[in-house]
Amino acid sequence: MTGHDGDIEKILLSAEKIQDIVRDLGEQVSKDYEGQTPLIVGVLKGAFLLMSDLAKAISIPAEFDFMAVSSYGSASKSSGVVRILKDLDLDIRDRDVILIEDIIDSGLTLKYLLRNLATRAPASLEVLTLLQKRDTQRVPLDVKYTGYEISDTFVVGYGLDYDQRYRHLPYIGTLKPGIVT
Repeated sequence: MTGHDGDIEKILLSAEKIQDIVRDLGEQVSKDYEGQTPLIVGVLKGAFLLMSDLAKAISIPAEFDFMAVSSYGSASKSSGVVRILKDLDLDIRDRDVILIEDIIDSGLTLKYLLRNLATRAPASLEVLTLLQKRDTQRVPLDVKYTGYEISDTFVVGYGLDYDQRYRHLPYIGTLKPGIVT
């Protein structure tokens, strides 16, 4: 048991299943970028655990950088209005870039980030996400690597939060009714 376990209604992905998914994603990236050194960009805060585990699952040289964004909207839904809080430290011109997301929900924030990064002239720009909610996606997105598809359910754990809580949980689960307002 870890702190906040009592708030969890159901575990959707166990810690073991997440590690299996991340290992598979790392193998796919390693195969697809063999002989190259991709720049792997994590979107903070949610992607930090995924980035850490993915770095260990990739068998090729890679560089890492982070962006932090704020998406305006309710605590559980994105509006797509985005503000960049921390930009990249590295230049992505002529680089193979893989943007790492914890979850794709509406897709609005990701669409904004992809447009922004595309203006910086990367050689290639791909997306890797641990979770994708296809039935709530409001914009078409070309996602090269999807770990797991989920229904329109609000989830926490493994980097995903509600009001900055639950990120530390080693699994992904749903909250009991009444916790999300």
